Amino acid sequence: MLKRVFVAPDPGRTRLRFAARAVLGIGLAVVVCSLAGLSLVGAVTGGLAALLALFTVTDATVRGQAVTTALLPAVGLPVLAAAAELHDHPVARDLTFLAVIGAGVYARRFGPRGHSLGVFAFMTFFVAQFLHATADRLPGLYAAVLLSVLSASAVRFGLWCYEAKLPPAPVPAPPAGTGLACVTTRQAVQATAGAGFALVVGQLVSGQRWYWAVGATWWIFVNTASRGETLVRGFRRVLGTVIGIGLGPLIAAPLHGAALPTAALLAVCVFGIFYTAAVSYTWMMLWVTLLAELLYGLLGVLNPGLLALRLAETGVGALGAVLAVLFVLPITTHSITDAWIQRALRCVHACTAESAARLAGSTAADPARRIAELEQLLGRVRLSVAPLVHPLNPMLGRKSRARRVLALLDDCARETRGLVAVAADPEASHDARLAAACWRVEAAVEALTNGDRDHVTAAALESPATEPALAHLHGLERALAELATPLRTPSGSPLVGA
Repeated sequence: MLKRVFVAPDPGRTRLRFAARAVLGIGLAVVVCSLAGLSLVGAVTGGLAALLALFTVTDATVRGQAVTTALLPAVGLPVLAAAAELHDHPVARDLTFLAVIGAGVYARRFGPRGHSLGVFAFMTFFVAQFLHATADRLPGLYAAVLLSVLSASAVRFGLWCYEAKLPPAPVPAPPAGTGLACVTTRQAVQATAGAGFALVVGQLVSGQRWYWAVGATWWIFVNTASRGETLVRGFRRVLGTVIGIGLGPLIAAPLHGAALPTAALLAVCVFGIFYTAAVSYTWMMLWVTLLAELLYGLLGVLNPGLLALRLAETGVGALGAVLAVLFVLPITTHSITDAWIQRALRCVHACTAESAARLAGSTAADPARRIAELEQLLGRVRLSVAPLVHPLNPMLGRKSRARRVLALLDDCARETRGLVAVAADPEASHDARLAAACWRVEAAVEALTNGDRDHVTAAALESPATEPALAHLHGLERALAELATPLRTPSGSPLVGA
């Protein structure tokens, strides 16, 4: 786990800049709220609003990010008003919270913007419970949210907009479907059911901190698509929370809410959340737990009993998520994994076709943009296969096949990147052998994606190819032919099971 965080590649220092900018943006938001004369509760609200504005907005373009950020208050303020107005009406409050959860998950069908707005709506309601917001506090809380989003935007889009120098990152759309066949619809039902369980049981555990259980259920569902992914994420959330709670008495408790050292450690936690989010959910949850402990210390309510309660509520939330994905409209790991693998293979075919067209002299062909898409799709494949390659998975045969699939897809990606690099050379040539190899790659992809995996074979090559483009195509053919075996699996069983 340590190696995954500290040795993980960070091309262009993107994660480092992401985390450093977050500290700057959130720090500015808190300072602005304090200078505006807002209370400690207002400053905490502002800091959390800025954190969400910087963390959840993931549109492909800077313009899209700016539009989504501008829409955050339009979603968050009405939700904040509802949470505050219903503070003394538990039944109506709970039903409204569940409605926000269902709508927030369903909104993911509209892409990154829907996801961001859904998360912001949920967290606004959650923070209102965290701070026991009532109607008389609304003006100050409104001001905190607006000032913080503006401060975060000033840093993100003005002071340090490093994305402006980067090409737009392709964001793969979720697998298609209508009605209950749509993943986001099924997940909305699952998340609402799991949160309902967490809400009821969480209130039996604690009438004041029940929202921790609901929050645990919600965040376990974020960025997952199948029950396998959700189960692994639930395990990692509990593990990160346990470690964070174990560190709480050593780090947060001795401060007794002292402002300056607490502020310094809060900055460290913010950096840790943003820096580790992309590579380790366990580490991210450790930093989130420490941040929550420091905030409770700042508010003067941190004690050992509170830490034990947080662990119990997290367990309730994780159990709610597990029960929901197992028994409420389950989404099998196999169906999601197969969908992402097929899309990755089609992208390999598109890269090959555009590279061949470029080598044939077409100036309109642009295989480079397909490579970025392929990397995103392979990331989704790795995420969906993660339950199989997890160390605790007891099904060794399927674990081995999953690792083989990942290795061969990486081989395909490597050969495809090499082919695209060759195609970018203006002096590269095109001949009949290249066209034939491209056709064989196309046929192999069609067979793999159409279920005809028994007839995928590599061409018998009399001698190794010396031309770079042809060598990459032959390597791609071999990888695709070998990929048919683990995808086929014995007795027709799915790669990752039901």
